Amino acid sequence: MQPKAKVMDEKAVERAVVRISHQIIEKNKGTENLCLVGIQRRGVPMARQIARNILTFEGARVDVGVLDITFYRDDLSLLNEHPVVNGTEIGFDVNGKTVVIVDDVLYTGRTVRAAIEAIMDLGRPDCIQLAVLIDRGHRELPIRADYVGKNLPTSRSEAVAVRLKEIDGAQEVVILENNGGEES
Repeated sequence: MQPKAKVMDEKAVERAVVRISHQIIEKNKGTENLCLVGIQRRGVPMARQIARNILTFEGARVDVGVLDITFYRDDLSLLNEHPVVNGTEIGFDVNGKTVVIVDDVLYTGRTVRAAIEAIMDLGRPDCIQLAVLIDRGHRELPIRADYVGKNLPTSRSEAVAVRLKEIDGAQEVVILENNGGEES
């Protein structure tokens, strides 16, 4: 699919992630009991960048985990007979923590619902928050992000592609024509 429009270049993505990092610190009045959990795939490098920003701004290290929600998806039976599992790596206790789920695009809310369920299986956080680079609307569940890099109204016939250096070799956000996308 050819890009229909580039909505964020590398600098715009970087600025948005820096802004989200500052907002997380401000809303939580610092970093005490704070941890970040990136949803596989593109939420992971974003969570790591937010953690690096927090270290730079506050001099505090926050735990970063990796979450694979494959087996928590409500459409698992509709996916490939052998779904690709990237693995969950959360080497810290979530009990009593403020867990910030990090993802690239918020669409229907189903991915976030699955992530919340997966985190609750690990323990009982005091609070779960959500940070996304793009909120494109079209919610099917009552989910909203606490931190948003950019609100991007789209039609259902469009797809939003977030490209990150660590995965894609480029850093940008583009809109693609689509016939039934898979972001959530």
